[in-house]
Amino acid sequence: MRLTPQPLRLTAVATALLILSGCAALQPATAPRAAPAATPPTAAAGGGAASMAAAAGAPGAPSAAPGAATPPAAGASGPAATSGAAPGAAAARPEAGAPRPFADVIRDAKVDDGYFPIWRKDEKVWIEVPADRFGQPFLLTAGISSSVGERGLYGGQMGNGWMVELRRIGNTVQLVAKNTDFVASGDPALARTVRQSFSDSLLGAAPVASAEHPQRKSVLVDASFLLSDMVSYSTLLESAYRLPYSLDRGNSWFESARSDARSATLSANLHFVTPRIPAPPLVRPPVPVPTPPTTTPDPRSLFVGVVYSLQALPQQPMRPRAADPRLGHFTDAYTDYGLEMKPNLRVHHVARWRLEKKDPSAALSEPVQPITYWLDRNIPQRYRASVEAGVLEWNKAFERIGFKNAIVVKQQPDDADFDTLDASHASIRWFVGSDVGFARGPSVRDPRTGEILDADIAMSDVFARGARRVASEDLGSMPTRLTALGGTLGHRHDAFCDFAEQSADEAAFAFDLLEARADLAPDSPQVEALVQAYVKDVIMHEVGHTLGLKHNFKASTTVNRNQLQDKTYTAANGVVSSVMDYTPFNIALANERQGDYVTPTLGAYDYWAIEYAYKPFAAEQEPQELGRIAARSTEPQLAYADDSDADAGPGGGIDPYTNRFDLGNEPLEWYRKRFALSRELWDRVQARGARPGDDPQRERRVLASGFRQLRDIPQLTAKYVGGMVVQRDLPGTTGRPTYKPVDPARQREALRFLADNVFSVDSFRFRPEFLASLSPDFNEWERGQPVSIPTLVLGLQTQALDRLMTAGTAQRVLDLPAYLSARERPGALTLNEVYGTLQSSIWRELKQGGEIDGMRRNLQRQHLKRVQALLTKTSDLPADAMSLVRMQATELQAQLKASAGRTGLSPETRAHLQESLSTLSEALRATMVRG
Repeated sequence: MRLTPQPLRLTAVATALLILSGCAALQPATAPRAAPAATPPTAAAGGGAASMAAAAGAPGAPSAAPGAATPPAAGASGPAATSGAAPGAAAARPEAGAPRPFADVIRDAKVDDGYFPIWRKDEKVWIEVPADRFGQPFLLTAGISSSVGERGLYGGQMGNGWMVELRRIGNTVQLVAKNTDFVASGDPALARTVRQSFSDSLLGAAPVASAEHPQRKSVLVDASFLLSDMVSYSTLLESAYRLPYSLDRGNSWFESARSDARSATLSANLHFVTPRIPAPPLVRPPVPVPTPPTTTPDPRSLFVGVVYSLQALPQQPMRPRAADPRLGHFTDAYTDYGLEMKPNLRVHHVARWRLEKKDPSAALSEPVQPITYWLDRNIPQRYRASVEAGVLEWNKAFERIGFKNAIVVKQQPDDADFDTLDASHASIRWFVGSDVGFARGPSVRDPRTGEILDADIAMSDVFARGARRVASEDLGSMPTRLTALGGTLGHRHDAFCDFAEQSADEAAFAFDLLEARADLAPDSPQVEALVQAYVKDVIMHEVGHTLGLKHNFKASTTVNRNQLQDKTYTAANGVVSSVMDYTPFNIALANERQGDYVTPTLGAYDYWAIEYAYKPFAAEQEPQELGRIAARSTEPQLAYADDSDADAGPGGGIDPYTNRFDLGNEPLEWYRKRFALSRELWDRVQARGARPGDDPQRERRVLASGFRQLRDIPQLTAKYVGGMVVQRDLPGTTGRPTYKPVDPARQREALRFLADNVFSVDSFRFRPEFLASLSPDFNEWERGQPVSIPTLVLGLQTQALDRLMTAGTAQRVLDLPAYLSARERPGALTLNEVYGTLQSSIWRELKQGGEIDGMRRNLQRQHLKRVQALLTKTSDLPADAMSLVRMQATELQAQLKASAGRTGLSPETRAHLQESLSTLSEALRATMVRG
């Protein structure tokens, strides 16, 4: 039996005031009455007595939403047929404060019938809630249709998703997000305990706007409770600008509303304001302060479009499919306290669309319901064919498991009355931003089963011109804003897919180098073909996400160097074994054969991952069949590793064969090749020189493009040192070790590569006349300053230092002997060898004598700064590592003493040596500072 809480008896005025305050259970009844909200001249609807009560989770990462209950189909008995007054005698006079009769409220209003009928009259919008819809779960999603266009605030983005229910508490309707993260299967008493232990969340509340309909027993709810900051956009604005933006309800309104048998959609235009823009500080603060919005006419005011969808969930839940860590699928996970005998109570279901054969007995059958992607009308005509090709490429994988035309593509007409961000249309849509570009492939799912119910791919305009614009504009600020040459363009890889953004840098580099070689003219058909192939590549990647596939950053290691140069091979198999990798442009050296520049088709891993997620099985056969499929993980072409494995920062991943934007079965060789390609580009552009008619920033852009190709190479190379090759096998299935130390010879080769390339001045020499020609765009008020090559180079070098001198690297190198046999241990790389090689390569001038270049002095200072910190401050560095640091520092101190008195050196070099000796001597004498 369901218990309905009995509301407190309150006067009508007190009830309204409590609702206005946001949550009747928490706010005092003495809150002042809000003034009536003004409706803007262009508003379609607005105002209303109730406001939402609480914002919900982090925007941009849609959580799933379970639910059941299929709504009755709208028909002749729906609201459109019975909207008039009830037949019979006139209704009795309502009690004071009671809702008005249904017919009175909607008199002269128009209705859009459906799952939740939507009524509209002038500026008013009401949602009709059938009696049986209260207490029943459904899906609420909120997409961002329009925004500011900078700093992560972009239009065309799928937003939050919740499994919600409507609760009626007296004359108040609450919109409640259900907690789906914790369940207890099989035990009603324990399930009750779980419900009592973990709270739901209130998203909004509104007063009942009408009495019950005489026949349907439904009521009206003022929809203006959705004119609220339900998506917590004010927090995003504050994060971007550090200004207190708040929602202006009076100037927010509904632009459109529609309903059908499965969902209701309301598109709102929300106005955010901040009372004033503070004056800039007189003294530059130690931490940079973000500027106010630069893309709006007045930074105090901006509009954000939100598309709300109230969607029915499947009456018959899809049979869930258990996830396997040997493959990379997104999952819906929850904690099941009913699994008392399992050490881990987490349950993971594969995220996938419901795909069933029309003819289960046929070897190849069309699906009952295909996966349909709508191309938004805002996609440029130039790219639509390539976008469609990227989507339909996935049909090859579905055909292999028995589905014909599993995926179809439809074009949204220009005069369509629906928004592709609504819950009824999986879509691909374009957006632009003034400062960045990326692509995302999120989805909303039923967490009971993992069934994907909606997906909206957002693709930024980063192709061709866009890629070059971003590259050129960023160089001027590189010395002050970039740590890793591109840091301001990058985003956390675990936050969303930034493949398109970084791939745009790859495209810019490819076009610049091929143009410099005279292989491609800027406006040639070959360039257009390359751009279209690149668009298809990015779309394949993002569609893969919306089919449920995670990144696979080991796919690049399955193709060797000879295969990358073989166009016949790459055309049939791709340049990687999965489009879910982050793939750089496959540019051959000048003396090599050229394969496909970008991957043109699905790889072996993609077919395998689709088979596991979507191949139909009888329920009793499924566990065994899935185990058989997953057991193929030992096949070389099916290598898999995800974002966590690929993270390469100072404390990041440990497998040097799992990376973003590399190619070939030996990443170290790829890094060597990329250094050569960047050097080639720089040499060619310097030899060419500036010519009349050139873009003023051409040379500046090309310089930046070359540096971007190197931005992650130092830390990725340093991953070899103390590195472990990781295999994702289940216990007892293959006999392969989970962790295998990288070959010591490769570790030593990585150290030599850093010394000979990253730490070498010769890798970064430029002609003075070239540097002097790097002009900014003088038409712009904000323009770049002269480029500091030493600062850019130091940004690369410190990556390697930070990785090699961390506690994690030290501990792994010290632990390596434990993973080796007695025969292998004598050849193992030691930590003393690591520190000694690093120190001798950085300070080699102390033994060679002679002048120390300015870039080398910068590198030496950074090394000494880290040594000083380790000697004087507490850290988590292992004890043996601390002893080795001190021993190496003592040796360096002796070398500095011998060098400091040399004659014939420049004042800069003599001062540098003296200061370094003083700093190191003080550090060796200092007492440890306890943190």
